[in-house]
Amino acid sequence: MTTPPALAADSAASVPETTRTPLPRRPGQGSALTGIVLTVIACACFCLLDTGSKYAGALLPLLMALWLRYVLQSVFTVGWGVYQYGSAAFYTTHPRFQVVRAALFCSSNACAMMSLRYLPLAEFTAVVAMTPLAMTLVAALWLNQPVSPLRWVLVAMGFLGTLVIIRPGGANFSGGALVWPALQLAANTAYQIVSSQMAGRERPVTTQIYTSLLALVLTSASLPWFWQLPTSAALWLAALAMGVGSTIGHLMLLKAYENAKPATISPFLYSQIPFAVFAGWMLYGHIPDHWAVLGMVAIALGGALSAWLSVRESR
Repeated sequence: MTTPPALAADSAASVPETTRTPLPRRPGQGSALTGIVLTVIACACFCLLDTGSKYAGALLPLLMALWLRYVLQSVFTVGWGVYQYGSAAFYTTHPRFQVVRAALFCSSNACAMMSLRYLPLAEFTAVVAMTPLAMTLVAALWLNQPVSPLRWVLVAMGFLGTLVIIRPGGANFSGGALVWPALQLAANTAYQIVSSQMAGRERPVTTQIYTSLLALVLTSASLPWFWQLPTSAALWLAALAMGVGSTIGHLMLLKAYENAKPATISPFLYSQIPFAVFAGWMLYGHIPDHWAVLGMVAIALGGALSAWLSVRESR
């Protein structure tokens, strides 16, 4: 599951005259319903990404599977960016930020693939959905931002929901099911915080292009040791699902934030959980037990209430 990226656009003044093109409209300047529909479509695409990652990650070397994803994602993302903005799509004023973001992106993706080796799709998606609540924790402890008592309750609710999903004695309990999701949550939280700190300073499509290309460069360095192309149509289909799901999902989410405010969209990001339940049942015959469902509800409810608090506090 992917949480909101840096969404706001650059100011036109930062782009050279020779490459200046019209920038996207500001977030929230469209139809709220359109934004919600695009968010649900994005979540379906992210579920497709995770489904392909689970299959490919189990049969291919980890870095090879990631490389295949980034190749396809780079082709689609660069093509879209050039189509929309021409050469201006490559103009960046924050190269260091792009490198850090790409490194965190790779780390999060690698940990996600390892997590999917131990967790079913639905349970994995629910744990990743803890990211917004984890960001609240980081904001309070490291960024010295004030956090209300109710938000602390919501963070605790999400944490308890995760413990219920990965509980001692449960079907999902193992060393890998504890370590890799925790590392993925940490990497994804850092990735989102870096992205949020840069909101409004970089063109969204430009950020997506550099994240994809730099991730491709990072994984390409390991290919001499891990080269292994898919040997079946199913594996190629899984690789295509990763590239297409990631690219279209991110683009749909960017478009969603152009139409509706983040507080409007945030609760609907949890629609990825039922998509994951359905995909896990269709492809792997897995149905979460009642404890896992309880944990998912706690995480989704905590995140939705946190979004509602954001609406109240912004008034």
